[in-house]
Formats: sequence, C-alpha cells, structure tokens
Amino acid sequence: MSRTVHLIGNGDNASMYKPSKGIKVTCNIPPFEVANVYTTCLVDFKMMKAMTEGSVYIPGEWTLGYRPKIWMQNNPNYYMQVAQHIKGFYLELPKYVATYTDFNCGHMATHYSANELKADEIHLYGFDSIFDFNLRSCTDVYLNSDRSLSNNNRLANNWRPVWENLFNEFPNTQFVLHHEHTDAKIKLGKNVEVTTK
Repeated sequence: MSRTVHLIGNGDNASMYKPSKGIKVTCNIPPFEVANVYTTCLVDFKMMKAMTEGSVYIPGEWTLGYRPKIWMQNNPNYYMQVAQHIKGFYLELPKYVATYTDFNCGHMATHYSANELKADEIHLYGFDSIFDFNLRSCTDVYLNSDRSLSNNNRLANNWRPVWENLFNEFPNTQFVLHHEHTDAKIKLGKNVEVTTK
C-alpha cells in the first residue's frame, strides 16, 4: 500500500495545501490550522527559546532535530514539562550537508518523511525558496529573522544544493512540489515533479 506524506512548510505558497488523505507533517508553526497533524518538525534554538519562555505554543506532537535535543539537555525542567509532546528526535545529518545550520526545518522534515516514515510520495507546499528569491516564512511573524538581501542570498545558496541532493538520495520516492509556477531554481530529477494546481 502506498504511503503519502503532505509536508506543509512556512512559505507563501503553503496555502496551496488543501485537506488530503495521507500523513500530515508540519514545520515550525504552520500558517493555518492543519487537521490531524502526525508531527511538527522543529530544528532551531530560537524556536526552543520562545517555546520555553511561553511566547510561542505549538500543539500536538513534535519531532525534534539536533539543536532542540541539545536545548532539552540544557533545560531539563522544560524537557520534563513537554516530554509528552515529543514524538522523537531525528538526528540524521546527510553527508552532503556541512552543518545542522544548513539543514533547515523543511530539509529535516522531508528527509524524515522519506527516511523514517518511508513515504512513497511526498507533497511539499510552501517551499518557495526552491523557486524564487523568497525566503519569507510565516514563522517570521512570531520570531524575528534576518531577511536582508545578503542573508537571503546566503541562505538560498546554502539551502538549494541540499534540496537537489536530498531528492537524489531517495530515487524511489516521488516528490511533488506545489508552487504557482514551474521554474525551479534547482535541477529536478526524474522523481520530482512540479504542479501549479
């Protein structure tokens, strides 16, 4: 039986997601309520700090990356308060990624969906930096981020090669990118398609 994951990111085009059958995985704080979320992926110290302070609340269960694991180790009281929310820790860092800093939340959630959830098909919504010089994230509403041109350029140059390698790592997984146009700024393999619907 085929296993489909719908991965809702934080970019403008996350709004292309419509309720669908399959496993729902979200990144950070989704831009709208998503029903029946299997897990929310989190990777940043900044998000952990905001959650610990209580300025951000993320419902449901969480899959935490390397830096959130370090945060929990350094903040055992908070860890005990939220342990029931933690579905697990996902600490994979593919060999083609230099550091955990370059492995953003969307990368981790996609890798987790392919590697851990064994998805046959992964639909990605709101991953606009693959297509445009647009690194806006709905998370920016809650947490201040540097969106200067120089920083956006640095991030885009770090993130885009990771996507190419990630898609290539899982040749038997079908990736479907949902965006408003089909002009991707990376090379897409045979297992990646773009839909504007």
